[in-house]
Amino acid sequence: MQESYPIDVASIREDFPILDRKVGGDFTVPGEGEDDDLPLVYLDNAATSQTPKQVVDAIVDYYYGYNSNVHRGIHHLSQEASVAYENAHDRVAEFVGAAGREEIVFTKNTTEAMNLVAYAWGLEELGEGDTVVLTEMEHHASLVTWQQIAKKTGASVEYIGVDEEGRLDMDHAAELIDEDVKMVSTVHVSNTLGTINPVAELAEMAHEAGAYVFVDGAQAVPTRPVDVKEIDADFYAFSGHKMLGPTGIGVLYGKEEILEEMSPYLYGGEMIRSVTYEDSTWEDLPWKFEAGTPVIEQGIALHAAIDYLDDIGMENVQAHEELLAEYAYDRLTELDDVEIYGPPGDDRGGLVAFNLDGVHAHDLSSILNDHAVAVRAGDHCTQPLHDKLGVAASTRASFYVYNTFEEIDKLVEAVDDARQLFA
Repeated sequence: MQESYPIDVASIREDFPILDRKVGGDFTVPGEGEDDDLPLVYLDNAATSQTPKQVVDAIVDYYYGYNSNVHRGIHHLSQEASVAYENAHDRVAEFVGAAGREEIVFTKNTTEAMNLVAYAWGLEELGEGDTVVLTEMEHHASLVTWQQIAKKTGASVEYIGVDEEGRLDMDHAAELIDEDVKMVSTVHVSNTLGTINPVAELAEMAHEAGAYVFVDGAQAVPTRPVDVKEIDADFYAFSGHKMLGPTGIGVLYGKEEILEEMSPYLYGGEMIRSVTYEDSTWEDLPWKFEAGTPVIEQGIALHAAIDYLDDIGMENVQAHEELLAEYAYDRLTELDDVEIYGPPGDDRGGLVAFNLDGVHAHDLSSILNDHAVAVRAGDHCTQPLHDKLGVAASTRASFYVYNTFEEIDKLVEAVDDARQLFA
């Protein structure tokens, strides 16, 4: 099967020692139990991807070689760390098509990036009579944040509907996005349905109405080429831990002219230019939004993760994910008591959320775990969407560059075993 992959999966897997793990038995004493003998099948990449040796090496090099705070010291280590940290912003900007580091703010994650804009822009700009338009498939990071900001400002929230195939109703979007709308916030790739949304079209609608558009790219940037200028997003956010990088770092892209007009979200050290007992002024972009000691190691490691992905080629990453998603969709569809949510297998991102008739997602996930297959079970931070689907939870298998057809076969075999158990 290796010959049918668009990438050299066998070679890539060598960079991820965790994929050689055997699991099972008592998780409180990993590797010590007699039942720890099943090869790990890791299919929970939409939650967190694994990390290659090259990224871990970058972290070790930083701590062993030039660990220091940035922008605060004249000594050699501080200057070296500062250059590496600033270069990480440049590398991210290049990766997503931003104009430069001024448009790239490092945060803890996508959620913090969303909150940064909601508080720094939303609290100032939204008021009675204004509308924020979301989609029915939004992650809680977007839905809850804008919902609560609307409550604070008196604005209202409207939702673009999702059709029976799991796609956005673009006619409904055209009806909702009018002159009262100040922000349209949409997920790029749904973390539950796998739907790839027409974000450029939504951005055009928003701009014609005089609104901004915020794109949640947490499931998109890791899996496909993204150009924020081509989309014409005003804001775009994603997380490092879903794209082979470390936890604890997210990215907010914002158009420079908009970020310049926004006040900081957090105050303190690093983000100031001058301070008196009476007032303060702010540092240049992007530093005015990175208060305190920033995510230095994480930024440097994210740089390494982007280099790794670029070596594979994002077009190849996308092709591999789509190949696996279609294969998983087709294999699971062979089981007539499995319901899959979202668009057809040949038109989705690299994940499949499903339910086995008569079996709760948590029970199914537990049985899959007994087969060493790691998936996600629950509402995937999309509770209202699951309510719309009429289910409390779903089981989600999600794929990345190191996954194989054989691993999907193991997933399907485990689901089939669950069918037999609950028959």
